[in-house]
Amino acid sequence: MDKSPLREKILASIINKSTLKQHIFDNTFTTLNELKDVLFEIASELDDDLDGKLDKRVRIEYRDRGKFEAQLQIASDLLIFRMHTDIFEFDSKHGIWQNDYVKEERDNSYCGMIDIYNFLSDSFKFNRSADEGYLIGRIFINREKCYFVEGKRQTILRPAEFGSQKITREALIEIMETAINYAINFDPLTPPYEINKRVTVDQFNTKMDNSKFTTGKRLGYEYNLDDI
Repeated sequence: MDKSPLREKILASIINKSTLKQHIFDNTFTTLNELKDVLFEIASELDDDLDGKLDKRVRIEYRDRGKFEAQLQIASDLLIFRMHTDIFEFDSKHGIWQNDYVKEERDNSYCGMIDIYNFLSDSFKFNRSADEGYLIGRIFINREKCYFVEGKRQTILRPAEFGSQKITREALIEIMETAINYAINFDPLTPPYEINKRVTVDQFNTKMDNSKFTTGKRLGYEYNLDDI
């Protein structure tokens, strides 16, 4: 039975897109593993530099959280790095579409993504499952290992510069140091009085380490994407 033109088009799309997305996945996964090495290195260097200068209860620690995640604890802050297993394209309003590199070749717009989240380390230590974390950065990598970064204070490579550089170890170090610097200076604010002015006996008796009491760095305040 002869295949219809539409069937032929479907087959070609499956072959082309699946090959493209698998290649981007591999690039992103390779970047994540290099990022893990960078985090381990940063943690070791910070620990050495701070030896004897900090209370022993203050922790500088890297931990591999599995195939697609890693974390770095810096004192009271926890940074979690998570790779998405899916490949994304950008919405029509994103600035990436003004980039000549993308205009010239649509396939360049497809990217893998690594998110950077900031939590309070006590949220995990005391199992406060309702506590809030914040997305403070994300790294996009395409089929050619070209990249750009969005996030708080992240200025190393903007969408307008996408296509001009490939991701490197040096770039990852700068991205990580920027995220760490932002997190440790992003201090928790006392929640507005109105948030916790009433509490049930049950909530009170379960103590503050229970998830019924939500904690976050900006709980009750607007968290703006002011410098993304």
